[in-house]
Amino acid sequence: MTNAQAMLDTYPRTFNVDAQLLAATIDVIVDCASTCTQCADACLSERNAGELAKCIRLNLDCADVCTTTARVVSRQTDYDANVTRAVLDACIATCRSCGDECSQHADHMAHCDICSRACRRCEQACRDLLGAIS
Repeated sequence: MTNAQAMLDTYPRTFNVDAQLLAATIDVIVDCASTCTQCADACLSERNAGELAKCIRLNLDCADVCTTTARVVSRQTDYDANVTRAVLDACIATCRSCGDECSQHADHMAHCDICSRACRRCEQACRDLLGAIS
């Protein structure tokens, strides 16, 4: 059990989304943020780092958006579905862009392959949560 699930299990109020889905989504989002940060750092260490500026930028944007999304969806007190939908939509769009960019480098940079797959998982997890709160 992750801390996200453990924390939701102790929540003193009821909330309007499946706790297991929410916890799993939080875990995937947090993992994506970390993976994107690591991918950006790995790209900076490549010999052709200057040619990877777009990839690095999208990695960092995705990490920031994922971090914010995880924080927003983790808070359930006086929940506002409109805010949650907006951050999930932003996370989906950012993960799609970052995943697309990393997939262009995946055949010759393993870190981009790993990152692309993490972005795809995050994009899908956010879609699933978005569908559950709509």
